[in-house]
Amino acid sequence: MIYVYFIGTAGSGKSMLTGSFNEWCKRNGYDSIAVNLDPGAKKIPYAPEIDIREWISLDEVMKEYELGPNGAQILCADMLALNIKELEERLGEYRADYVLFDTPGQLELFAFRSAGKIIIDQLGKNRSLLAFLIDPSLATTPANFASQLLLSATAQFRLEAPLINILTKIDMVDGEMLERMKEWGSNPDALYEELMKASSLYSRMNEGILTVIKEMEAHTAFIPLSAETWEGMEDLYASIQNLFYGGEDLERK
Repeated sequence: MIYVYFIGTAGSGKSMLTGSFNEWCKRNGYDSIAVNLDPGAKKIPYAPEIDIREWISLDEVMKEYELGPNGAQILCADMLALNIKELEERLGEYRADYVLFDTPGQLELFAFRSAGKIIIDQLGKNRSLLAFLIDPSLATTPANFASQLLLSATAQFRLEAPLINILTKIDMVDGEMLERMKEWGSNPDALYEELMKASSLYSRMNEGILTVIKEMEAHTAFIPLSAETWEGMEDLYASIQNLFYGGEDLERK
């Protein structure tokens, strides 16, 4: 099994991509299952094979501990780690090629609290991949785009697993803007030039940011993708296969 964790800021499209890529895999003859790790999800656009809400309910936690939504989300995130054995048992019922994890809506609940790292370590970092979703609405300027890449790098530093960056919702982005984002994602020097044009006041900071981004480029991919049209799904599949299987295709079922 290869474990793919879809992470990113709230609204970046984690649930939609989890469901769409799961369906894409099945239609192309690859075994995959979807796992919902968000106890607070009211409605998700797919039917998960495994759902953490079977064990943890945000509403029940709010009631039992007399917490508001934010406090309950934090407690639920920590409770994920306490249910790792149940999760492992359920995963043992499947023999899928890919396990696709839809992580909690707020990035910090999975990436920066204990649960995410515990789950990844327990299931196996050598079989895990972080897929960081970049919401194009948060990346329309060079500074905003660079900020998303730095957030991605921070999540990878925290969780200590291979990572790919995915620019989501490309079907909703203006063509010219999309081409600029693609250039920024694949060419750090082009991004640096844009950063310097925008602000020379923080030139030393920009140079430091560029250094981090260039270091990332050596071991991360940048994939423009649409969960609606499925454009880029083949590239996502190819990146996973290249990382874990040297580019060899899976045997179709």
